[in-house]
Amino acid sequence: MLRVGILMIQGGRSEHMEAMMTAADQLGLEVEMRPIRKSTDLEAIDGIIFPGGESTSMKIATQNEGLLEEVFSFIRQTKIPVLSTCAGTILLCQNNLLNATISRNAFGRQIDSFSSPLKVLLPDESIKSVKSQSLGRDHFGHQPLPMWPEAPPESNEFLGIFIRAPRFDDCKAEAVVYLNDEIVGIRDENRLGLTFHPELTQDRRFHRWLIREMEATP
Repeated sequence: MLRVGILMIQGGRSEHMEAMMTAADQLGLEVEMRPIRKSTDLEAIDGIIFPGGESTSMKIATQNEGLLEEVFSFIRQTKIPVLSTCAGTILLCQNNLLNATISRNAFGRQIDSFSSPLKVLLPDESIKSVKSQSLGRDHFGHQPLPMWPEAPPESNEFLGIFIRAPRFDDCKAEAVVYLNDEIVGIRDENRLGLTFHPELTQDRRFHRWLIREMEATP
């Protein structure tokens, strides 16, 4: 069984968990989701998800215990596969874990949030049809948001959801997702940074990518 660590600071944590479990079902595999709230939670995981949120708030919320620095150090030492979205991607770029510079909220304020078809260059594979996993309400009463529909299997388009999204300024990593001519997703070795929110759709190809990377990493 593959063990996926997810940073429990901000963002669509439950949505990412549902996405990972559905992606694993599609691949006929099992994953265990492990919340990361302290550095000891990094033990015995095979991959990490950095959800979105607000990057400055995420740094402030973790500075007393130094969690983010511990996570960044762990990634550098272990070369563990990583999937980051929105503010998570900002943090990876700012800490030289993605070879790109990035600007916060560059697409505008909350009112300027939008969705648009994206071109995805990552390889994908045939998957079996499964029912989307649902976590239900957590002990705080939070229930994951309803998802947008998935693109047809033969399509390389993906419905990107941009919420106060950042923008890559200069990118030396491999561009793997485009909004028209603009790069909105990059791959740097086994780290994938996206400026949008794939966890808010039913298209699980980016979560499947993380699973395959975890399988391939010794």
